[in-house]
Amino acid sequence: MLDTEQQESRSGLARLRTALWLVLGVATLVGLAVIYDRGHPAGNPADDYAHAFGGPFTLTAPDGATVTEKTLASKPYAIFFGFTRCPDVCPTSLARMARLRKQLGPDGMKFNIVFVSVDPGHDKPADLGNYVALFGTPILGLTGTDAQLDQIKKGYGVYSAKVPQPGGDYTIDHTAAIYLMTARGEFSGTIDHQESDATALAKLKRLIA
Repeated sequence: MLDTEQQESRSGLARLRTALWLVLGVATLVGLAVIYDRGHPAGNPADDYAHAFGGPFTLTAPDGATVTEKTLASKPYAIFFGFTRCPDVCPTSLARMARLRKQLGPDGMKFNIVFVSVDPGHDKPADLGNYVALFGTPILGLTGTDAQLDQIKKGYGVYSAKVPQPGGDYTIDHTAAIYLMTARGEFSGTIDHQESDATALAKLKRLIA
């Protein structure tokens, strides 16, 4: 009887020691993980945000000149993707940007407005030049080959797709946001066509500050 009790007691102590060693081992691993994490900090969220969109690209201006991300590095810019036959969002967005620029007064020329066509089959450089001239403010129209446009769309996370129409024609579904970029090519934010002019102006003022 006594031997049985002693064996059970020893067995219980053995299990307790095992449990304590396990706890100590886990605590040690956690401690090492914390030390490693402190020595290898995660990326700066602000830097991640600034580089969320953008990147290298090569496109063509209405005069035939080659335009890259370096060409736009002289000042901040607002960049929008669309097509000249767009019936609503494109002309409305560009007209709005022209209006917001005017409301900023002299500061309105501290940033560029860029319009990239996602319809290279129809929108040739000269067509873009004629189109952006309709809005009464300097707007840089850009286009390129399918591969060039795929590159810049990927960099900005832009979606576009042809939608067949009766008679063999087509329209294009596309991202409607206006991307705000600093002179360093860093992402500053977006202007949504549904937000108020006051909000959009505040974002532009922050962009050119």
